[in-house]
Amino acid sequence: MLISVDVGSSVPPYEQVRAQLAELIGDGRLPVGTRLPTVRQLAEDLKLAANTVARAYRELEAGGLIETRGRNGTFVAPGRDDAMDRLQQVAADYAAEARRLGVPPAEALALVRAALDASRPW
Repeated sequence: MLISVDVGSSVPPYEQVRAQLAELIGDGRLPVGTRLPTVRQLAEDLKLAANTVARAYRELEAGGLIETRGRNGTFVAPGRDDAMDRLQQVAADYAAEARRLGVPPAEALALVRAALDASRPW
């Protein structure tokens, strides 16, 4: 898999894994239906604790990007529409730019929340 973790980064490892998987899914390099490695396998490959990868998977599942099918494994989720795909790509680009600029994740999220609040009502 095309994921790496920078242990010297200020970005927590689970967030690095989550963001990279979200980007791979968002730009189609991991198409719908792709089976992801098990939590244990990916943790072993990346030399991380299983709980770190599990947290990344939980957040991706909560965001609708992946789905767990019990013992059958974890897969890239179907049912995303074009608007969500485009928004996912914009979000991945934003995250990459925030990282490039050295903006901590909490501050980058606060900027997004402020922008969403400013664009109300929905």
